[in-house]
Amino acid sequence: MEDPKELANTLLTRAQQADVTVVVAESCTAGLMSQVLADAEGASQYFHGGFVTYTKEQKTRALGVSASVLREQGAVNADIERAMAEGALARSSAGISAAITGVAGPEPDEDGNPVGRICMAVAVRGRPARCFERNYGDAGRDAIRKRAVADALKAMTEALASASAHERV
Repeated sequence: MEDPKELANTLLTRAQQADVTVVVAESCTAGLMSQVLADAEGASQYFHGGFVTYTKEQKTRALGVSASVLREQGAVNADIERAMAEGALARSSAGISAAITGVAGPEPDEDGNPVGRICMAVAVRGRPARCFERNYGDAGRDAIRKRAVADALKAMTEALASASAHERV
């Protein structure tokens, strides 16, 4: 696994080059991605902050995630991730967001999702969110969270590179 701190520095350097700011929405990582980004060079200019929405209710209140979709589908799926990423963008002036939800353990969640199942989304303003899933297995809470943050930071950096190649973000 790549070092999340190095990945955060790379992301914020890329954000500076693209002149775009970053916002995040987190559930199972409980603010870890925000902490890693806040510690990176350039954070004060290019990291707008984050939403820690650990419960379904908070996902609805803070990010506008549909309560009925959460009830019907649970919190760990592409529809929820997309809504979290888009909700973070809608509630900020940032140009790119990432959202993470899943089960870090030690037990499966109330919807039956296994430990290690993580769903993520990256949204660039004006483009559809890109969702993806990872299954880290029962690697332990800290390892799962760190791997999820690393993967989300890499996905954001790739999304900025792709968006910049096509048009200004």
